[in-house]
Amino acid sequence: MSGFVERVAGGASPLGVLLRISVLGLVVYQAVVFTGTLVGEQAWVGLAAMWAATVALVWLFTRRGHTPLKFIVPGTLFLLVFQIYPVLYTGYVSLTNFGTGNVLDKAGAIEQLQAQATRVPTDAVRYDVAVFADPDAGEDPGVEGIGLLLTDPDEQVFFGTAEELVPLEDLPDVTLEDDRVVAVGAYERLSLVEAQAVQTALGQLRVPAEAGAIQLQSLTTAARAETTRTYDEERDVLVDTGTGVEYTPLDGNFVSDDGDVLQPGWVAVTGPGNYTRAFTSPLIRGPFLRVFAWNYGFAIGSVFLTFALGLGLALALNEPRLRSRRLYRSLLVIPYALPSFLTALVWAGLLNTEFGAVNELIGANIPWLNDPVWAKVSILLVNLWLGFPYMFLVCTGALQAIPADMLEAASVDGANAWQKFARITLPNLMITVAPLLIASFAFNFNNFNTVYLVTRGGPPIQGAQTPAGHTDILVSYVYRIAFESGRGADYGFAAAIAVLIFVMVAGISAYSFRYTRSLEEIA
Repeated sequence: MSGFVERVAGGASPLGVLLRISVLGLVVYQAVVFTGTLVGEQAWVGLAAMWAATVALVWLFTRRGHTPLKFIVPGTLFLLVFQIYPVLYTGYVSLTNFGTGNVLDKAGAIEQLQAQATRVPTDAVRYDVAVFADPDAGEDPGVEGIGLLLTDPDEQVFFGTAEELVPLEDLPDVTLEDDRVVAVGAYERLSLVEAQAVQTALGQLRVPAEAGAIQLQSLTTAARAETTRTYDEERDVLVDTGTGVEYTPLDGNFVSDDGDVLQPGWVAVTGPGNYTRAFTSPLIRGPFLRVFAWNYGFAIGSVFLTFALGLGLALALNEPRLRSRRLYRSLLVIPYALPSFLTALVWAGLLNTEFGAVNELIGANIPWLNDPVWAKVSILLVNLWLGFPYMFLVCTGALQAIPADMLEAASVDGANAWQKFARITLPNLMITVAPLLIASFAFNFNNFNTVYLVTRGGPPIQGAQTPAGHTDILVSYVYRIAFESGRGADYGFAAAIAVLIFVMVAGISAYSFRYTRSLEEIA
């Protein structure tokens, strides 16, 4: 033990030793806590990776030296967990049918499909029922917090939950009062009035039983329902025993020969279909390409307008003879200091066609947010308001870094104002600002806040199969596909578009680094 403490200490102070041991203990504790979850999910790869990382950290921080690794290894682990893994997982989802109707695994989907096709035959076994609930589950216990005391015609008593049906005599913790069961384990008996309060959960409760499930008929009676769908595991076929129709698995759903698709399905790898849909489906390709083109137009227009206005103001306020320059500069920074999402919401109200202050001020009735063209103009104007202070600050600093003697020498040589700007000021300015312009382009390429808060991507593109709007950019398009589609969420297709965005932004970043190096060589 003393050797371990000496290795951990490494010459550090007692407080440092205590802090290091505490952090390592917290790391090991978290690994132990997540072990149960990962084992339950059968995520063996994740379990092995987690414990490998934990052992590596404990080994590294209980050894002297290895100082560079003590910084590099934790940073690399965070990079893998919070950046590399999300990218890889998104890539995986883009190759699946994950979305509304396809969120379960195959076994869960089969269970749901069989539960849907249940009927109570005329000769079904009937039960007298008493309702129980787990008080720890709260006022709305849900299906998992409900239990049923079931008495069949032969006076055999069972206790059933959504998980299992067990003879009452096999349960060890049963509480009786006057030969009446009042509690079974954590479950307590409810009165009829109390049972009515959880009637929704009771209607959804299915107690598993042989060849079917037990479901309530009323608050005091239940019956054994039989499923009309059976699963043939050897043939991998779902059979409707009532009609004789067979359903075979196809891309995550059971489908009959005549094309009838059963819901829900399950998450299945479907290949690059989500990518090809974006370019081959007529109802998706047109709107997608319009969103794609506007995304580039919005990013380029935003960078150009904000840079032009910011540079113009920086040049105007760079005049040393101008009074109150500091005051003007402080006022121009105000839009940059305010939270962008609040400013965007304010502008959305100001540009409202019916009661917005902008239309009232100019005495017009311009559909700023409802017309496809004006909506694009509105987005660019709002983004100009939000972005020009940043460019103003950057250009102000870059202008002050340009040697004054270069401009003075140009004046002596007879250069006019435009020649000095075009041949001296702008080239020197671009050495500093060009990488920031590229970074600004990458930022505006994914500028979700401005687009979504001002127009929510609208007005909608008519005839689009996906929720595409005239002012949508790719990132808002992805969000709306994933969470706002009227036909349900389509996470697989949204992930495919997200991967395309990642590739484009990665390309922009690579070009940015390359361009930055070339400018440094010129400088």
